Amino acid sequence: MNRLNHIALILDGNKRWAKKNKFSNSYGYKKGFENIKNLVNFSLSKKISYLTIFALSSENFNRSSVNLIYNIIYDNFSQTFNDLIDEKGVKINIFGSKKNLPRKLLQIFESIEKISSKNKKLILNIAFNYGFKDEIKYVLNKIINSEKKLNINNDKNIKNLFYLGLAPDPDILIRTGGYKRLSNFIMYNLTYSEFFFTETLWPDFSEKEFNSIIHEYLKIQRKYGL
Repeated sequence: MNRLNHIALILDGNKRWAKKNKFSNSYGYKKGFENIKNLVNFSLSKKISYLTIFALSSENFNRSSVNLIYNIIYDNFSQTFNDLIDEKGVKINIFGSKKNLPRKLLQIFESIEKISSKNKKLILNIAFNYGFKDEIKYVLNKIINSEKKLNINNDKNIKNLFYLGLAPDPDILIRTGGYKRLSNFIMYNLTYSEFFFTETLWPDFSEKEFNSIIHEYLKIQRKYGL
């Protein structure tokens, strides 16, 4: 039977959910934000060790809706994740470009990472203002600026250059919202992941559907090649 240790998710469809249900975009993002907590609890019940979620693409950074996302984070981030940290033992890692992010936002992120740093129950990686092409630039800069010579024949050395470091690669990628593309998301780490695309908009993604995808994954004969 397949092991399931790491799940990656592209959380798509908040604005479309709001439009469909005649709510404001702000409420749509709030419901999507709340569903992240549900997702973490689903994963804990399945004894998943790693979750990596795509919260904000660097390509979407200049959209007008980004200020709505900031406000949702200001109002909800600390309380939502403090509960998971204190009660559930979740560790939070946030990766992506910090360039041009508001200072208040960076302080929230830094604080939540610090207080959760010793937790081990589940590691939640949040990609924020992230794009894989930007990550490649980040990796190249690390190589150029490193004082140590990189051994390119050592897979661990190469892997550790990327944001997810030595974490195991995702076993599955789930994308909600109907689109069937990776959208510049952790492509180095998704080389052999199994992909699942669902029409469900992110705020409606449920434990039932989560369990159904896991059930389908467990039936796959993984070959890690052709």
